[in-house]
Amino acid sequence: MAKKWYIVHTQTGYEDRVKTNLENRLKASLINEQISQILIPTEKVSEIRDGKKKISERKVFPGYVFIEMELTEESWYLVRNTQGITGFIGPGSRPQALKESEIDNIIRQSEEKKERPIPKIAFDIGESVRIKEGPFTNFNGTIEEVNPVKQKLKAKVSIFGRLTPVELEYWQVEKL
Repeated sequence: MAKKWYIVHTQTGYEDRVKTNLENRLKASLINEQISQILIPTEKVSEIRDGKKKISERKVFPGYVFIEMELTEESWYLVRNTQGITGFIGPGSRPQALKESEIDNIIRQSEEKKERPIPKIAFDIGESVRIKEGPFTNFNGTIEEVNPVKQKLKAKVSIFGRLTPVELEYWQVEKL
């Protein structure tokens, strides 16, 4: 039987503990070759706190752990009865395997997001913002352009009665 990817549900915030518990149970069992990978997809997120850029990691699917395994009665029982796992994802009591294209897409996106941090706050065109740092402090503006890669945006700000485009960094503004 070939190995396939399955998803198990856990309590949110306990994904790493569940992975450790499952790895420890595998080491002590005789079926450790039936489970090859345990994956918790994460992404890097950048945010500004106290004027400093901070990069943290967050889980893409909180409350879920992906497991590549050969589904047998023994492997199902071992995973199902690991502390912190509430059950497999699938209809009824039978686990549903992911399609190869689905797991490939999840792994690829996870790798991309680890390389380049995404901003924690997303801005949309047409949104109103207040400038909190720089020469235009306390001015309000409307977003006209967003560049998430550079974490910059362009906003139209009313200066002396005229709308003026101003380029700002994400950390210089806040949503209204």
